[in-house]
Amino acid sequence: MIRNWPALGFMLATFGSAAFAYETDPYTGRHIDIAESAPALDRQVNAALDELAAGWRRGADEGRFATAIYRKLGGRHWVDKLERWAIRAPEVEKIPVTRSQSIYAQLPMYATRVAGIFGFGPTIKVNGALIGTDKIGHFLSQGWKFYRRYRRMGDEARAAKRSVTTEKAIFGRLTTGAYSNADIVANYEGYRFYRSLFEDGVVPGKGAIFVWEGGKPVRQRDFAWGDHVNAFWDEAINPNAYDRLLRPHIEQVLLRHCDRFESNAERYAAPDADALFERYQPIGVVDTRALRPDRFLTNQCPPSGASDAPNTNQRSAPAALANSPAP
Repeated sequence: MIRNWPALGFMLATFGSAAFAYETDPYTGRHIDIAESAPALDRQVNAALDELAAGWRRGADEGRFATAIYRKLGGRHWVDKLERWAIRAPEVEKIPVTRSQSIYAQLPMYATRVAGIFGFGPTIKVNGALIGTDKIGHFLSQGWKFYRRYRRMGDEARAAKRSVTTEKAIFGRLTTGAYSNADIVANYEGYRFYRSLFEDGVVPGKGAIFVWEGGKPVRQRDFAWGDHVNAFWDEAINPNAYDRLLRPHIEQVLLRHCDRFESNAERYAAPDADALFERYQPIGVVDTRALRPDRFLTNQCPPSGASDAPNTNQRSAPAALANSPAP
């Protein structure tokens, strides 16, 4: 019996649907080729920035302008505005996976909790990374909250700590059984975006997106998702930390990908994964490298030519993983 159900009921009653974005399935269909969506998403963001700047009448107030962007593109919704647009837009190609084909159809409700109830969002390609559309919402909305905390506290590390607390509670471990490293990265990159609106050098080698001229924001460069999205937005390359109910099931799901991994190993790895871990560990990314497919499947899949052996994919994961402490 799940002892967290009362807590989940409290979260639903207190925060409503706004607290729960779709979860993502980072494994199913990743061998399928889809088109790059960064150009389409870049156009949407830059058009919104220009529209807000053209009508701006509130003077040189960076905080208010950042809030206006959050309200224009993010917002207090179950699924943020730009995220919803990406889900529906035909120019944003998605991996064609239905819920019945996803990992959530293979996992028991008692393990997935809220994720099993609310479903999962589609996977798209941005800057070469396969990301769930929920990361757009994390970038715009949780990134804005991170930015506000930074402005109030004046300390990035303290603001990051609050972001971690939120992921463990409202958006993560309590409600879904998973602490999402990729959510933490998207939150942080969203915060960097809001800082880069008027601050030079936040994006290395680039000036601020805007400068103030007579109390009006004037755009001096384009926003680009490629300045923020990398392989650590991908929950396969940057795996979640799962609780003891969900982790064994995820390990079994991974083992079902042995054949795909053997024929498409490059889809399950990133050459800069270790460097990205070092970059983001200080802001709350926990060490789940043992569950990265390039490591886990290399160690656990049967040798080539033996994948048809009876019950190969039903064996248990190694004890070191099954018993590893959760954050």
